[in-house]
Amino acid sequence: MPIKNRFADLHGDITEWRRDIHAHPEILFETERTSALVAEKLREFGCDEVVEGIGRTGVVGVIKGKTDGGRTIGLRADMDALPIHEATGVEYASKTPGAMHACGHDGHTAMLLGAAQYLAETRNFDGTVVLIFQPAEEGGGGGREMCEDGMMDRWSIDEVYGMHNWPGRPVGSFAIRPGAFFAATDLFEIEVEGKGGHAAKPQEVVDTTVAAASIVTALQTIASRNADPTEQIVVSVTSFQTSSTAFNVIPQTVHIKGTVRTMSPEMRDLAQDRLTAIATGQAEVFGAVARVDYQRNYPVMVNHETETDFAAEAARRVSGQCDPAPLVMGGEDFAFMLEERPGAYILVGNGDTAAVHHPEYNFNDDAIPAGCSWWAELVEMRLPAA
Repeated sequence: MPIKNRFADLHGDITEWRRDIHAHPEILFETERTSALVAEKLREFGCDEVVEGIGRTGVVGVIKGKTDGGRTIGLRADMDALPIHEATGVEYASKTPGAMHACGHDGHTAMLLGAAQYLAETRNFDGTVVLIFQPAEEGGGGGREMCEDGMMDRWSIDEVYGMHNWPGRPVGSFAIRPGAFFAATDLFEIEVEGKGGHAAKPQEVVDTTVAAASIVTALQTIASRNADPTEQIVVSVTSFQTSSTAFNVIPQTVHIKGTVRTMSPEMRDLAQDRLTAIATGQAEVFGAVARVDYQRNYPVMVNHETETDFAAEAARRVSGQCDPAPLVMGGEDFAFMLEERPGAYILVGNGDTAAVHHPEYNFNDDAIPAGCSWWAELVEMRLPAA
């Protein structure tokens, strides 16, 4: 089926909500204004239940269909922004210095609000819809927090779905894949300690910069020489800081930071083991000591096969087709919800825009009708009215 006419009528309102959220970005769990706006709208729409404070600042709304139907579907949107200074120049640009909606969570929230208004008005389904508005997707693990708050059991959610805009795809088109989709995103810090001293007397020191540089280079062998070439793995060093800022001082310590991205538990274990061994071993070669702090962050996000088929079918009914999506080495904490319940995550095209996490990125409001229609079609397809 095509775009629902109701969303064409609501397009202006939903765009206004989106731009208001865009102008007032909030980081991680600090989504007090956004969460309050969402809760106010859900009550205004006539949701049967609206609960705030799930996962600290998350919001849950409940809409019951014509009959109980015995099944409950969760629909999730993320609300938080990024610590980036906006450079779009739009009239509704961020009013908060150093924060902006550079990943389109403002659009995700607005589209799910639009779908909520339609579903509360029509209730053309049998069963229950649970609307999940999540904080802290960008590194804070808000999805994990909401699950740990008992959300899935409290509302007896049977399956759960999410959506993300995707720059570079035609506006309103869809793409999805079953199985592993977004990568596990682990973090590491390595502190290399030697013996500092005068740069003119290297024979009297244990040079941490040489040891640390050797570690950085050797870490690349995890992907090139330890991992099966058919597997996906990324090891990236993103920060290299010494304890000295002088030209003539060899520093006592060097601090290295980075991230590891993998698509399977086996590669995740291998990466952690090899990174620790390489860092400590390379440091020892130079007479230094390396201390490794490896933090497992978001797990691999895995789409369930049956629910992926449902999501793709809803997308085809809205736009006429649904393309295979590529593997994504970025992380997504919807993974925690998919570990709790079967479900799927889909991409909706944002058009020819700047990439996400870029200071010139902006969500494309032309994608709103397709995104809202997908949510609504998914509910009406999975919970058909008698």
